[in-house]
Amino acid sequence: MKKVLLLFFSFVTLSCYAQKDQKFNLGFEHRKEEKGLPDGWFPWGSYGLSTDSLSHSGKYAGKITADESGAAFGSIAYRIPAKYKGSKIKLAGYMKTKDVQDGHAGLLLRIDGQGKSLAFDNMQDQKIIGTHDWTRYEIILDYPQEAETIFVAGILTGKGEAWFDDFVLTIDGKDVQTLPEIEVELPKAKLDTAFNKGSSIVLSPLTATQLDNLTLLGKIWGFLKYHHREIAKGNYNWDYELFRFLPEYMAVDSKGSRDELLINWIASLGEVPACESCIEAPLYAHLKPDLSWIRNQQDDLKKALQYIYKNRVSDKHYYIEMAQGVGNPNFKNEDAYSQMTHPDDGFRLLSLFRYWNMINYFFPYKHLTDKNWDTVLKEYIPIFLDAKDELAYELATLQIIADVRDTHANLSGHTDKVAEWKGLYFPGVRTQFIEDQLTVTEFNYAEMQDETGLAIGDVIHQIDGRKIADIVAERLPYYPASNKTTQLRNLGPELLRSNKQTVEIEFTGAQGTKQTKILELYNVDSLKKFTRQMKVAPQSYKMLANNIGYITLQTIEQEDIAAIKENFKNASGIIIDIRNYPATFVPFSLGSYFVSTPTPFVKFTGGSVANPGVFTMSESLEIPNEDVSYDGPVVVLVNEMSVSQSEYTAMAFRAGKNTTIMGSTTAGADGNVSEIWLPGGLRTMISGIGVYYPDGTETQRVGIIPDIEVKPTIDGIRNGRDEPLEKAIGYISSKMAD
Repeated sequence: MKKVLLLFFSFVTLSCYAQKDQKFNLGFEHRKEEKGLPDGWFPWGSYGLSTDSLSHSGKYAGKITADESGAAFGSIAYRIPAKYKGSKIKLAGYMKTKDVQDGHAGLLLRIDGQGKSLAFDNMQDQKIIGTHDWTRYEIILDYPQEAETIFVAGILTGKGEAWFDDFVLTIDGKDVQTLPEIEVELPKAKLDTAFNKGSSIVLSPLTATQLDNLTLLGKIWGFLKYHHREIAKGNYNWDYELFRFLPEYMAVDSKGSRDELLINWIASLGEVPACESCIEAPLYAHLKPDLSWIRNQQDDLKKALQYIYKNRVSDKHYYIEMAQGVGNPNFKNEDAYSQMTHPDDGFRLLSLFRYWNMINYFFPYKHLTDKNWDTVLKEYIPIFLDAKDELAYELATLQIIADVRDTHANLSGHTDKVAEWKGLYFPGVRTQFIEDQLTVTEFNYAEMQDETGLAIGDVIHQIDGRKIADIVAERLPYYPASNKTTQLRNLGPELLRSNKQTVEIEFTGAQGTKQTKILELYNVDSLKKFTRQMKVAPQSYKMLANNIGYITLQTIEQEDIAAIKENFKNASGIIIDIRNYPATFVPFSLGSYFVSTPTPFVKFTGGSVANPGVFTMSESLEIPNEDVSYDGPVVVLVNEMSVSQSEYTAMAFRAGKNTTIMGSTTAGADGNVSEIWLPGGLRTMISGIGVYYPDGTETQRVGIIPDIEVKPTIDGIRNGRDEPLEKAIGYISSKMAD
């Protein structure tokens, strides 16, 4: 007995010593303040955090308790400096939950750098709800080279309680508690902090000559950024070199002195040796850069720029790389300058220069924009420089993003002023455009039908005395999307937002008479008193009447595929609903069921670090066939909610031998996305690769055009009908009768 006790006490002593010796308090055991959180842990969100004795091991665990509304989130977080190298980072830990609902609980791992989040996972996709005893979970992410800070955390959204304990963080399998910290050798670009607090540059008002000079500078700045070898090595903070150059450049008084200054600037960057491996854009390139502006310069400047182009970067680049295995651009080492709520003149000009050149050299659909991209830079310089407050800057950024005409593009991050511009008070109803009219389509809260006096299918004609068409015309330039249908998809639900607590609406109900009423709006907190309509996720597949199979990709999982094929093998027809975003990737696992031979369905274009602005087309990708394929009619339902992976999946199914696409034109944005950060903590994205049918037909902006167009009607909405689905059932039934 004494021997057992001795072993026990030895274990406890060793355990306590090991925890005491750890660099990071990831076991929640150390706490200096009796009523405080464990040492080093801090709160995110609004829920209550505490130290609890109900632990997985040791004395303490971290605990999150939701408030009564359950409409927000809470997180207990810990910060670790990213003084490590590696390729994979893993957070493992134990979590216990009680009565979690209307949200989820999970571990959280986030890696930050350059003023933005570089990698993130909070286990939301695992949908952990309910009550569970202590269970071990883990998150694995790629470890970014630009990592500066690692955050580990526990998170709770919705209602309930969650406990967290015994976190272990490893990089390439090695525990950070014992992993030696390294002094990372930073490139010269990262060591340059001269303008971290602002550029102190004032640029407006501009003369016509200064505007022309800035337009040329924006092109040269971007050209050098992506072509000059010394910049590619990370030897210059290219953002800050712009600020160093601008004051003298703005003072030039002739083209000759301007060109001389530019030539000297290029020369000052260092000698560029001849490049034997640099080649011209291949003749078979799908798209090539427009460098005609270089040929239009005076001889000396033209020669300087052409030499840089001829002997440009050929491999690794500090600011750009193409994602492995996919080919979309990864814009690296681009500081978001998130601490700047309203960037000064220099930083706003930098924002424009950065974005314009990213699109110019690495957007695969630049040729599809409505405007000639070459003219956009000059157009927007005054707009960005005249953006004298935070809202004006955010709107200027939104406007140029909208000009790219890409549904993947939008604006997020530090966009609180745009949110306020749209309205901080919200209606209890959802509206969207049906038959080109703003229509009430659902109530977000159960009590709202009585509260508002509106009905599903009511058509709104005016808001506060303004016609809907006039409001749309005013706001549409700030809603990025590939086509107008998708712009209206995004705008429709937001038109009733306001910074007042009521709006006056004129509307027409089912009886056809126009009415006017005051509609009450609510801030986020006051909406919590209502009961949200909780929609039950639909089953991924079921058999409809007349032996017609129905599949929705909204909830489909890979394990459903085998059951679908077995249950639907004798179906009279199959309807696949992609008026949603697929829960998992099924173009090949399910698409192969509908082809009898390997069938081409897509090909891609990708950009190049060695040839910025060049995009080459791949060979066609095929859907493989299976031993047994489905021979009956297949109808694929799409609409403006079908975007990106939804559209790609529809293309795969369209390759089927008996497939009909039905519905309305999709969002028109396909291809893996690339993230872009701009000064002020603004985040946007672009479609990073080009996606085409095997015959070269465009999908961007065009979308997936249905073989049979079917759109919802106001009458159908009022009567609770799903008209596209009805049409699909009728189509298959007619095939059965043939």
